[in-house]
Amino acid sequence: MQIVSIILQSILALIFLMAASGKLAGSKAQIEAFNHLRLPQWFRIVTGLTQLIGVAAVVIGFWEPSWAAAGALWLAIISLGGILSHVRVKDTFKQAFMIVLLFVLSLVLFMIQNKELASFPGF
Repeated sequence: MQIVSIILQSILALIFLMAASGKLAGSKAQIEAFNHLRLPQWFRIVTGLTQLIGVAAVVIGFWEPSWAAAGALWLAIISLGGILSHVRVKDTFKQAFMIVLLFVLSLVLFMIQNKELASFPGF
């Protein structure tokens, strides 16, 4: 399962890093996406920053598995918010597919690493 965990961590870190950088850089696609979802542009910045926190935790998780569990849970919660945003504007499943996939991948990583969460600092 360690190999699966490393693969999932790599995928999630790369995809969320790309998504966060687009949000923080103010890419046209991200601005249009937040307009479509009827979300304020300041929330795009907040979302990008929260995604970066999740990416950092997942990357630290390569060396300290409890961080991978915490990061995966963090990214799953962010993804759930994205799914709810798509549902709120009545997007099709095709439009929301990527965030649903990221939610599932985050949950799978969390399920693999959840026993490690007990050793996370502060728990």
